[in-house]
Amino acid sequence: MSSDGFHVHGPHDHALEHAAQGGHANDGEHGGHCDSMVNQIAMFTAVLATVGAIFSYMGGLTQANSTIAKNDAAIQKTAASNQWNYYQAKSTKQALAEMARDLAPADKKEAYQAKVDRYEKEKADIKVKAEALEEKSHEFDEQSEADMHQHHRWAQATTVLQVAIALAAISLLTRKRWLEYAMFGTAGVGVLVGVAAVMHL
Repeated sequence: MSSDGFHVHGPHDHALEHAAQGGHANDGEHGGHCDSMVNQIAMFTAVLATVGAIFSYMGGLTQANSTIAKNDAAIQKTAASNQWNYYQAKSTKQALAEMARDLAPADKKEAYQAKVDRYEKEKADIKVKAEALEEKSHEFDEQSEADMHQHHRWAQATTVLQVAIALAAISLLTRKRWLEYAMFGTAGVGVLVGVAAVMHL
């Protein structure tokens, strides 16, 4: 309402000006507080986004490492299986040589016994190789499981940080102080889970 050039602001006009200024007055104590809150949350969100990107990268890396280790375990297991098949073939040849030795005349027994002894030695060497390959396969399996566990930790940490970023956006829109505290608390949990990932917990 205006009279002789004098303009009186109504409640609606004041609300419009308040919204145009970003939802807070810049010249009052409350406006200064809101500015500080906005700046604080904006900086904190940038930090969270950076840390979250690092966590996400580490999650992808550990998942890839887990897959590689699992493939290596399968390769070693296949090689061990081949060695055991070879061992079984030598056992069959040894059994045939023993049968031939038992059925052969006295002057041929020594030759067949030499074959039996050779097969026995070859079997021992093959067994050592097969067991070593099985052990290596087991080690790769354990490494794969450890990497996958660490991957899950990184994924959990990344997810919690994303929740914290969402809370930051909501707190900026609503100007609720308790949402800001919730954002800090959630971010703290995310960092702790990230530390657990670093420590393989």
